[in-house]
Amino acid sequence: MTIPNDPVMLLSFVNTQLRDNYASLDELVRAFDADKDTLIKKLEGIGYTYNSEQNRFM
Repeated sequence: MTIPNDPVMLLSFVNTQLRDNYASLDELVRAFDADKDTLIKKLEGIGYTYNSEQNRFM
């Protein structure tokens, strides 16, 4: 499975994965061999930031 490139699809995918399968963003990016900084910047580009306490992008 690959991470979506479209930022809106990425947001949905990442938040679902964080909710259902991963206890942290670090675990998710490790599992998908993804670049954490790139993922964060892409979602910041559409106004979302990672909240570690809630383990989701808001």
